[in-house]
Amino acid sequence: MLHKIKHGFSRLRQKRDLTSGSVAKNIWILAIPLVLGDFLQTCSNLIDMFWVGKLGPDALAAVAMSGSILMVVATFLMGIATGTTALVARYVGAKNDREAARFAAQSIVMGLAASFVLAIFGFLFSHQLLIFMGAKDTVLIYGTDYLRIIFLGSLTMFFFFIFFAILRGAGDAVTPAVVLMFCVVIGATLEPFLVFGIGPFPRLGVAGAALAEICAQMVGVIIGTEILLRGRSHLHLHLHDFKINFAYMWRIIRIGFPTSLQMGLRSLMGVVMMLIVASFGTGAIAGYGVVLRLSMILMLPGFSLANSAATLVGQNLGAGEPERAEKSAWLTASYYAVFMAVVGILGFVFGPQVIHFFNSDPQVVAVGTAFIRITIFSYLFVPYGIVLGRSMAGAGDAVSPLIITFIGLWLVQIPLALILARSIGLNGVWLSFLIANSINGVITMGWFKVGRWKHKIV
Repeated sequence: MLHKIKHGFSRLRQKRDLTSGSVAKNIWILAIPLVLGDFLQTCSNLIDMFWVGKLGPDALAAVAMSGSILMVVATFLMGIATGTTALVARYVGAKNDREAARFAAQSIVMGLAASFVLAIFGFLFSHQLLIFMGAKDTVLIYGTDYLRIIFLGSLTMFFFFIFFAILRGAGDAVTPAVVLMFCVVIGATLEPFLVFGIGPFPRLGVAGAALAEICAQMVGVIIGTEILLRGRSHLHLHLHDFKINFAYMWRIIRIGFPTSLQMGLRSLMGVVMMLIVASFGTGAIAGYGVVLRLSMILMLPGFSLANSAATLVGQNLGAGEPERAEKSAWLTASYYAVFMAVVGILGFVFGPQVIHFFNSDPQVVAVGTAFIRITIFSYLFVPYGIVLGRSMAGAGDAVSPLIITFIGLWLVQIPLALILARSIGLNGVWLSFLIANSINGVITMGWFKVGRWKHKIV
């Protein structure tokens, strides 16, 4: 039996030419392991939220606020990851694995340097960042402990992002999913012991949740490094590939910087929205935080499918197949749209029960239910905004999604949220999500159809 499992895993990892054959089959060959990987990551977040939720609304609010700050940090990571995936996919599609490996190594070098700077900055200023977010009293104490540990372990977070981006661009989605599976199991096992002080472990509370996450990710760093240096996946990196090459780094940054700005706009929007929600009290923050994490379940297949589309677009453009690249993106977005329609109905009906599972506070349940039931009507547009936007980035055109994001979030959502929060209360904030998401999807579809991304030179 063990031999059959190992053989099946080897077949899944076998390198496949994504520039030929069935487009639909290629989508799912990439997407299924990515969905599994993202599902595991979301399970890790939900487990984290479940145990922290047992400590009370203040602890939950502290982690929610910390998550908004960490989203700002992730902007730089997303930029490197996008540039890496686009370049690795383009050169793999052009059958030049050696050049793809060089770009992969340079992205790791940049990530390591950035993580060192971030660790120092984050440790020194976590307290001040949370004060700026509006944290007070116990929420501030919990959040500071949590953030400082996460920042000190930022090396693991950076490596994870880049490792996944490298293998995703090369067309191997199975290996990252397997590595993540080990990490989630380790984190889920450690967390209750460190949070509640079970057995010989100290009771660390919210800080224990952060420490469990860092320990689990460190295991992933060790495994991922071994995979890349020994060539156990689609790319084989050599030590000389890590020699600093500013020309390669610049090409990664040139593609990734607009994505970083785009993610920065999203993350800062998250901070602004958290500030608006915070004015309605701790219960509103906790309910908002619960739904934000639960929404990752709904977005889970979308991000996986979007990453699949980005790889397919990049590799097919590298192989000189622009029409095949376009077909891959539209078909992928359509798959996600069907999924979101079904899940949206289930979320509307069973939203209160799901939120109650994580926190039974009546205000938290009421806030979360309203958020779900109002924003859910934009879910038919969200798939096209996510998948087609990521597809353009996979082609090396990250500027267009940046502009579209700026319009949707900063010219539509934030002004609406401020106005509607004053006029109709917290539900007005949720209504701004509905309108902005819908506008973003429509604009993205129109611009993708124009097709200028097909001619992008990386």
